[in-house]
Amino acid sequence: MPARPDLTRPEDASIAAAMNRTLDALAALVLELGDGEHTINLLAQRADDTHARALADLSVNTGPLRMAVLDEEEFCALRMLLVFALEGSTVRSAVLVATTAAEPNPRACGWTVHDGWLRPMDTADLQLAVIPCPDVPAVEREVYDAPVLPLRHR
Repeated sequence: MPARPDLTRPEDASIAAAMNRTLDALAALVLELGDGEHTINLLAQRADDTHARALADLSVNTGPLRMAVLDEEEFCALRMLLVFALEGSTVRSAVLVATTAAEPNPRACGWTVHDGWLRPMDTADLQLAVIPCPDVPAVEREVYDAPVLPLRHR
């Protein structure tokens, strides 16, 4: 069985640029999701064939803009994983799904990482990803088109 490839540490400049994009992406995401209770899930397939997952629960109010994070450590882990996903040298692929508490069912939209940015995910693919497994109690989510997040150039 072949050994897993070593992960090469990205250059500091690449990490710094990805950190800036991560801050921009999270700010745009919060504004697009708007008021409500949101769960953000990020799943990344690393270059060494392992997977990493992070999730954070947010409460957003846009008048005036306010964001509360339920667990600061979870949010930091999500932010860190997103930095490495957007930087790209240690992550092969990544998907971010945002679920918003809503009645009668929660609503979900998703993005995939391409070329160092979050791009809206195909809703058919997202629908397949969020379908509950048979015989497992879970809430079905209403899937909708993810908004395009504007990429700022610094």
